[in-house]
Amino acid sequence: MTKFLKTIMVVYAALLVQVTVLPAYIADPFKPNFLILIVACLGLRGGGWHGALSAFLLGLVADCFSGIYLGLSAFSFLAIYLVLRRVAVSLYTDSLYLMVLVVFTATLGNGLIHLLLLLIFAVADGVYATLLAGLLPQALINALAASLLFGIPSLGAREEAR
Repeated sequence: MTKFLKTIMVVYAALLVQVTVLPAYIADPFKPNFLILIVACLGLRGGGWHGALSAFLLGLVADCFSGIYLGLSAFSFLAIYLVLRRVAVSLYTDSLYLMVLVVFTATLGNGLIHLLLLLIFAVADGVYATLLAGLLPQALINALAASLLFGIPSLGAREEAR
């Protein structure tokens, strides 16, 4: 129960920082997306249908605050989670380098899934140029945030029994 409450508090704090504090101080392509970091962590270390439901709900929450189409981030977060669950079976998931690489590729995958879904379902013309222009800086900033956050021993790696 304590682990569940700790996880809920971390998600709530990340969401609060992402939607209130960071937009006031940091320009758009250089804001880290903490929800993708959480989905990547869920994909590598979480499991089962609870993680899939959590990733989908995190995407819905992100869509509620983004102001674009409802369900866009929810579908992409769920797709990223499912791919990471398939990959995590054969990897050592406690590695900091793997987490940074996964967050980088998950950010790129999130942007490409958004681009594909907008291309299929939306009629917005100017969204593609802004989405592609900010994709690489967003991925680099998320990778930097992952290296800083998961580099802290109490947050990132599981403590080994000695």
